[in-house]
Amino acid sequence: MTKEHESLGHLVKLLQTVPGIGFVTAVLLVTELVDMDRFKRLEDLASFVGLAPSVHQSDERSYSRGLTKRQHKELRSRLIESAWVAVRKDPVLTMKFGKLSQRMNKKKAIIRIAKKLLSRIRSVWQTQKPYVYGVIE
Repeated sequence: MTKEHESLGHLVKLLQTVPGIGFVTAVLLVTELVDMDRFKRLEDLASFVGLAPSVHQSDERSYSRGLTKRQHKELRSRLIESAWVAVRKDPVLTMKFGKLSQRMNKKKAIIRIAKKLLSRIRSVWQTQKPYVYGVIE
């Protein structure tokens, strides 16, 4: 096994420390995203995955129309499913989901949680350190 394969295996194991991320999702993330450094901001990564809002601008007005149609279907659906699991496992995400659910429907709230989960995945990937439960970032 080459060093590159070993580092990819290590990255897959690191990503599995994030709540809701299993082996298949971790492998999908590593193979599809390849290099996290190409996404300068979380918004760029969220847009690639399909967790960014679709915005229509006319004159000086701006309207949000839900999620963008441009997406990576497999990644987006896996992250949303992972967010449902993460809400059950991570107390911080459970609290956040509860607060969001009070002011919006649960499907919209889970999209927000999926974006938070994506942020945590990005952080684990960049720092190369396992996920720590209960840390708010």
